[in-house]
Amino acid sequence: MTSFLLLHGGAHDGWCWRHVMEVLEHSGHRAVAPDLPIEDPACGALDWGYSGVEAASDLDDLVVVGHSMGGMAVPVVAALRPVRLMIFLSAMVPMPGMIFNEYLATQPSAITTPQDRMRLDYLGRSVVPADVAREYFYEDCEPAMADEACSRLRPTAMTAFTEVSPLVEWPATPSVYVIGIDDRAVSPAWGQQVATQWLNAPFVALPGGHSPFLARPALLANALLDVADGRRRS
Repeated sequence: MTSFLLLHGGAHDGWCWRHVMEVLEHSGHRAVAPDLPIEDPACGALDWGYSGVEAASDLDDLVVVGHSMGGMAVPVVAALRPVRLMIFLSAMVPMPGMIFNEYLATQPSAITTPQDRMRLDYLGRSVVPADVAREYFYEDCEPAMADEACSRLRPTAMTAFTEVSPLVEWPATPSVYVIGIDDRAVSPAWGQQVATQWLNAPFVALPGGHSPFLARPALLANALLDVADGRRRS
């Protein structure tokens, strides 16, 4: 039995993983999907990592999956406790000792969501308008699912992008990067580049866009199981 810690990305909460969790648990595995403190400007990647560690405190043989901004917390969890495998799903991958925004400035093709259509709230947090979410996050979701997901969008403090990474060094835990070949929010080509050039890790290409946990949860869950068992790696 494998245990999965599922970390959501910016603007989301653990709810987005619920259908994936159903498939994983039906297959005899365990899964938890905590709500990370993404709304709190005082919380950075270390706080996100501690939230994941707490949620998985009673789980062994742990595989950590991070989607989008949730990828910033994946290696933090692996630095804090034993983890068998890190899976980055269309994810940001932090650089130890660096400010992530400074790294992104050297990677202009990484994030393809139009930043000029985002807005900031009174605390300086990023707020994703519903029309942007439908076009870039949920373009291949059923309309009712997209509507429900849009109704749950949360403001996201950008602290994890503006702080120096809490990672002193990269954990020794193996990695796999999973891309959506039609992702409009995070460049699939960049994800493949990160996998091969920075992580020195295999990558898996899935059909669809940025939110397979909502658009294709069974496909994603089975891909995670295959990757965790070493059956599906490029």
